[in-house]
Amino acid sequence: MLPRVRHIGRDTLRQWSLAESILGSRRVPSQTVWSRDQSTTVTTPPKTIFSGIQPTGVPHLGNYLGALRQWVTLQSEAAKDTTLVYSLVDLHAITVQQDPKQLQQWKKESLAMLLAIGLDPNKSTIFHQSDIPAHAELMWILSCQASTGYLGRMTQWKDKTANEKDSSKKLKLGLLSYPVLQAADVLVHRATHVPVGHDQAQHLEFARELANGFNHTFGGDVLIPPETLISPARRVMSLKDPMAKMSKSHPNPNSRILLTDSEETIRRKIKAAVTDSMDGITYDPEGRPGVSNLIDILYHSDAHPAYSSQDELAKDLADLSMRELKDRVADTVETSIKHIRASYAHFLHDNDHLDSVAAQGAEKAAKSAAITMKAVKSAVGLG
Repeated sequence: MLPRVRHIGRDTLRQWSLAESILGSRRVPSQTVWSRDQSTTVTTPPKTIFSGIQPTGVPHLGNYLGALRQWVTLQSEAAKDTTLVYSLVDLHAITVQQDPKQLQQWKKESLAMLLAIGLDPNKSTIFHQSDIPAHAELMWILSCQASTGYLGRMTQWKDKTANEKDSSKKLKLGLLSYPVLQAADVLVHRATHVPVGHDQAQHLEFARELANGFNHTFGGDVLIPPETLISPARRVMSLKDPMAKMSKSHPNPNSRILLTDSEETIRRKIKAAVTDSMDGITYDPEGRPGVSNLIDILYHSDAHPAYSSQDELAKDLADLSMRELKDRVADTVETSIKHIRASYAHFLHDNDHLDSVAAQGAEKAAKSAAITMKAVKSAVGLG
């Protein structure tokens, strides 16, 4: 995401509003409403926030600005009675065949990175999804309630089937049913709110449908339908194809900035970023996607932007050359991630600490999931 006086950016205001209205103030952890006779109070129930990320190697800048930094913000701004649950969803990772040794290494790297960005295992529950069998167990129970028609209409499934010439042989059941596992991830910990990007909002709506359907079928309020929190940060686009989202799957490694990239590597990648030959600096995502992407990166890399919008920032940059713009972007990115890079290197080589954090998180997550599974099994007659 300075000594001069700053304007408060719209994204910053949205983040503050999120912390105040969803999580509550740190000084006033629950909202109290007095009745007319001042004899009773209504207290806002505690919140549970759930987020997950696949352990597929070192995250890139887009992952950090779009989601991971918000996780740390939530941890900092949460009321004392708010529960934060962050999962490395390794079961989701195997919907695509993985090399076992590579997956083990990625899990280690991903856990080290969550600690490096600032997540605290004493404030948040951080765990590997596969360490908690209740996720898969609840998935099966929910699968017996889920509609295959609904799953077949999911955007990502439709995209995959449209792109596969012989989908009956190449596509796997896990790809169709993984939204059920996503729902189980959220519901098993009784999450009340889930921060997601726009591309995942459909899956959270499916989780609500499953929860409401289960409650209607078996009676009571066994499962909690979660609310959606859409991340305020704009997507970071590829440095080589600014019309496409920054991604680790892109064949060109220069298309993305990893959180472990050295300062030299960051400068080289940004220097080679696709822009255009027009004079001056303007913010026009449609007409000048490459330049606009650099402005987006510059704007979002500052956790507290000095400008109210990217347009305002671009006006201040208008007279810069393209080289000067890229130098400024590289400086800002390096400043925002250099402490993450250093912390990551420390945690990655401390195997005992990583094992301890994973065990601590698994213990807390197992206790949380057990409460839900006891109620679910009782409701369906398995208890």
